Amino acid sequence: MNEVFLAELVGTAILILLGNGVVANVCLQGAAGRNGGWICIAAGWGLAVAMAVYCVGRISGAHINPAVTIALMTLGEIETSVVPIYLAGQFVGAAIGAVLVWLTYKRHFDATQDPDAIRSCFCTSPAIAATPWNFVTEFIGTALLIVGVLAISANSNSVASDSIDLSLVFSVGLNPLLVGLLVAAIGLSLGGPTGYAINPARDLAPRIVHALLPIGGKGDSGWQYSWVPVAAPIAGGIAGALLWRSLGF
Repeated sequence: MNEVFLAELVGTAILILLGNGVVANVCLQGAAGRNGGWICIAAGWGLAVAMAVYCVGRISGAHINPAVTIALMTLGEIETSVVPIYLAGQFVGAAIGAVLVWLTYKRHFDATQDPDAIRSCFCTSPAIAATPWNFVTEFIGTALLIVGVLAISANSNSVASDSIDLSLVFSVGLNPLLVGLLVAAIGLSLGGPTGYAINPARDLAPRIVHALLPIGGKGDSGWQYSWVPVAAPIAGGIAGALLWRSLGF
């Protein structure tokens, strides 16, 4: 099996297991973290990103996000030919992570009657449904993610002066933790309107899993909204990459 595909699969599975796992802990009936609140969720997602990067960053660079992969392709930092391998690993890994969350919290899913709470353990939905503005929120959040990751890379002594390659590639020291803090900061500040997917694989693959799993009272999978957390992060990621290059930092 391709090493990059496997690394992205494992990294994204860890991301979703820990990220959606904290949502399940906060939202599902009877869980120990029930009603832990948004700070708990944002912190959990930030730590999920950091742990995923520490685990597989040395192998694939731990993109664990199609928006990151496409942004790097836009900058010419990775070959177009490897992009499908990255994306395949990310989407398969996200689906596996979502199934693992369901298995971990199976009895709590069974005890929860609120379909919105159940769906939130898999994918995002807007607090106020307003498609253009939901798109803008995801676009801005992902653009900031890409600019922030590239800035962390540029500030790292591990990166050659003539390269903008991600610090994630090295998966050592504080760089992955800093990226996790960046994700937590985006969640705390910008996550309120949409739940901040900022990652197409993180949202779409678990949404498909939600549709397929036999969860009683789960309701619909929110397909009318599903294109926003896919298209907006891709557009925002490209915009963030181009902004970073135009700044000349």
